[in-house]
Amino acid sequence: MKVYLNRIRHEDEYIIAICDEEILGQRFEEGERQIHITESFYKGELVSLEEGLRALERATIANIVGERIVTGALKAQIIHKNGVLRIQNIPHAQLVVTK
Repeated sequence: MKVYLNRIRHEDEYIIAICDEEILGQRFEEGERQIHITESFYKGELVSLEEGLRALERATIANIVGERIVTGALKAQIIHKNGVLRIQNIPHAQLVVTK
């Protein structure tokens, strides 16, 4: 179970873009909702689910896409189930930590 993890530092922010390995490069659309899992944003290191979750715990901003990583983030209580959207049955969540 691998996920792509892209870590981005911007001023005081620690931004994480993370997705399940098999959806990288795909586009999902449903009504007016759409998401494109671009390599330029999501492709970073290919890491274990556990390593991805550890990175999310330190994130100040995150984009999280895919069944495994979203389920893992829910179980770890990093995100809340009410914050998860599904586009073509692919779960997507965003995380913003306010200071």
